[in-house]
Amino acid sequence: MPLLARMLPAPLTMDVRRGAVAQLGALLADSRVATSGRVAVAVGPGQGDHIESLIAPTLGEAEVFRVADGTVDAAVSLGADLRKAAYEVVVGVGGGKTIDVTKYAASLAGIPMVAVATNLSHDGICSPTASLVHEGGKGSFGVPMPLAILVDLDFVHNAPESLVRAGVGDVVSNLSAIEDWQLGNVERGEPIDGLACSMSRTAAEALIGRTDSIESDAFLTVLAESLILSGMSMVVAGSSRPASGGDHEILHAVDQLFPGTSNHGELAGIGAAFCFFLREDGARVKQVVECLRRHELPVVPADIGLSAEQFAEVVALAPATRPGRYTILEHLRMQDSEIRDRVGDYVRAFGS
Repeated sequence: MPLLARMLPAPLTMDVRRGAVAQLGALLADSRVATSGRVAVAVGPGQGDHIESLIAPTLGEAEVFRVADGTVDAAVSLGADLRKAAYEVVVGVGGGKTIDVTKYAASLAGIPMVAVATNLSHDGICSPTASLVHEGGKGSFGVPMPLAILVDLDFVHNAPESLVRAGVGDVVSNLSAIEDWQLGNVERGEPIDGLACSMSRTAAEALIGRTDSIESDAFLTVLAESLILSGMSMVVAGSSRPASGGDHEILHAVDQLFPGTSNHGELAGIGAAFCFFLREDGARVKQVVECLRRHELPVVPADIGLSAEQFAEVVALAPATRPGRYTILEHLRMQDSEIRDRVGDYVRAFGS
């Protein structure tokens, strides 16, 4: 019998609006995520007390755990706490670090996880990976996708603007990642998932041309939906391929060589712009750069405090951060002198 369709995993609930945290209990009950068992809630250090006061009226018996940082150790510790009691679900409320720690802890405890995002810095809201710091640096760990996803726009509006704007860079970098995946398909015969590409591309195209910004609920709603759709594209693909190419190799190389330089989304945006420059796709690199500047995101190395020479070091290291992944960086196989020349050309073209 022919296979007529494939079943796609998706969150039971996706809600982007103001007041989502305060209505968490009702949302969990209405979607039947949690109906009778105990609920654990993990919150970050910054707004933990405020979040706890908001959820108490509807999740009065929930046990609240504080997530100190975005490390593997924090995730393992939380996972151990979750295993000590019969929790029906764990809810991660906060930014990317808190959600990633909660995702990994939930996988260790063998219980479902609900993500409640309070900022929109990257597509980890819905992705099947958790980015955590360990003694060797930062790594990505496979985890189940969240069972439900809520985004509270009240918290997003109050989050640091730089973190919210960073989400734009992460979504836009999807366009570069898709080009790299298609390149791998042509040059190496790598299987490609057209549906995952479509979801990832749709997320980026929905955002890249918008002229409004993070001050409006309408823009934040599209940004949230784009980040969630980007994460779901990775679930469909079974890997990060539709949202991570040479752009993210550059990002990871910066994290290794110059840790603390900038955040995930900002680095992904610069990486995408530079990769399109390497492809000599003038129209697309112009569009990406204009989008980054419109949202006050960095474009050239100096914008994040790196010299052209340091960024050339980053580009040289980048392919080694994802062994086996084929991108424009592996395809060009540039020597150090050529990398320095191309970085110099990029800086001259787009530096202020």
